[in-house]
Amino acid sequence: MADRFRLTLAQLNATVGDIAGNAALARSAWDAGREAGADMVALPEMFITGYNTQDLVMKPAFHLDAIAAIETLAKDCADGPTLAIGGPALKEGKLYNAYYILKKGVISATVLKHNLPNETVFDEVRLYDAGPLGGPYVVDDVRIGSPICEDSWHEDVPETLAETGAEFLLVPNGSPYYRNKMEVRQNLMVARVVETELPLIYLNLVGAQDDLVFDGGTFVLNPGGELALQMPVMEEAIAHLDMIRTDSGWRAEPGDLAKLPNAYEQDYHAMVLGLRDYLRKTGFKKVLLGLSGGIDSAIVATIASDALGPENVRCVMMPSEYTSQSSLDDAKAVAKALGCHYDIMSIAEGRNAITNTLAPLMEGTKPDVTEENIQSRLRGLLLMALSNKFGEMLLTTGNKSEVAVGYATIYGDMAGGFNPIKDMYKTRVFEVCRWRNAHHRPWMMAPAGEMIPVSVIDKPPSAELRPDQKDSDSLPDYPVLDGILDILVDQDGSIAECLAAGHTIEDAKRVEHLLYISEYKRFQSAPGTRLSKKAFWLDRRYPIANRWRDDG
Repeated sequence: MADRFRLTLAQLNATVGDIAGNAALARSAWDAGREAGADMVALPEMFITGYNTQDLVMKPAFHLDAIAAIETLAKDCADGPTLAIGGPALKEGKLYNAYYILKKGVISATVLKHNLPNETVFDEVRLYDAGPLGGPYVVDDVRIGSPICEDSWHEDVPETLAETGAEFLLVPNGSPYYRNKMEVRQNLMVARVVETELPLIYLNLVGAQDDLVFDGGTFVLNPGGELALQMPVMEEAIAHLDMIRTDSGWRAEPGDLAKLPNAYEQDYHAMVLGLRDYLRKTGFKKVLLGLSGGIDSAIVATIASDALGPENVRCVMMPSEYTSQSSLDDAKAVAKALGCHYDIMSIAEGRNAITNTLAPLMEGTKPDVTEENIQSRLRGLLLMALSNKFGEMLLTTGNKSEVAVGYATIYGDMAGGFNPIKDMYKTRVFEVCRWRNAHHRPWMMAPAGEMIPVSVIDKPPSAELRPDQKDSDSLPDYPVLDGILDILVDQDGSIAECLAAGHTIEDAKRVEHLLYISEYKRFQSAPGTRLSKKAFWLDRRYPIANRWRDDG
């Protein structure tokens, strides 16, 4: 029996629906493994289709194409290492999330996922049938168990594999990012290692799909829970892992231990990767946004410049009579620091035309939020015209605090194709701006240094839609607002819990009311990078028409 088994781990970025492209990536990983003398090359969960496919995978023509591509890969990769790849499987008319083992020109084994996640962003019970508990497969006389993603979060599948002879566990994953997710994963996988007394290889997908970011971070644990290999987060990587047979079983030889960045860096990298992949996978190459001189548009411009390069970012300042000189100066300073294209386009003439058009019907009424919304919607109209004319995707710039309570104008500043900061509360936006000013990484395409002037970070937030307007005129101060939203949204908490945390009943009830009546806006909002377990969309699905309120 062999005493050494070399495994090539391919942490790569698949694209949903690009079956041919994903197969080509798999083939390139197999070539790398063959050149390195690997016995087996492993790719993540559902790699052939990309992940998360949602209902697309149920379309017969689609899943049959994917299965055919796997069969072709088996033939093409006959002369070399075994290839393991995730994809859909069809058995007796039932569809499964599967892991295929391709060896010597054929599919030698097919593992079917047993535990189907049916929470947060996943609806796998809707998509797939649950496979039975099974045993290991054999590659070169080595018995390998592969619990597929969710299967490793529960005891039953790994324990069954250990009891039926698995010598180590290879876990293919499509596990999306949320803040501090790596700690959760590693703690759970240490538990599986302790329970089974087997080494465990946690192979994760990398790359973004719509609002989800798969953060990679593949790692290997030896018996006892010792970390033997840590691959980087948010980046594609290939690693060659040597497993060694010892008197006490298999162990992984120590490899590189990539440094895991702090939460601010991981959030920021997720937003950059999320936008970069969203543009690449939808076919856009350039973006534009309204640059107001405020902090939200400043950080979005910086994220966009880091994701695409400043030369592919257009920033447009659209002043009115309420726009302060400091906002004009700050917007120009941000665009200049980043090095992106900067335009100024006044809304005064268009606003006068619209006001005059509406005047006969609005005669006798007093100015109110209607006139403020006209300004926002006019800006949205102008930005969408530029987007149409130049093929640049419009980015929206509303933070999670504003998205939560509807402090944004539908068909106005909510118009656009993607919102990088949709899942980041305002108070955290300030901290991320300070972090980006102080740090630069090779994956950032904008310059190093202070991209967001201190004047932008320190000034009181304002929409500047009326004289001397401040966000605090309409909302509790952001530390209070975000504290209440964290309880009501992220913790699914109650009014009573808001009061226990020191908030007033008036603030708590007001925020709850705004949260519920804004559901219709969120239903029509642009997708944006998911950073938490309670991002608006698939993580939190509430009715639009809803009269229930928490009486506390």
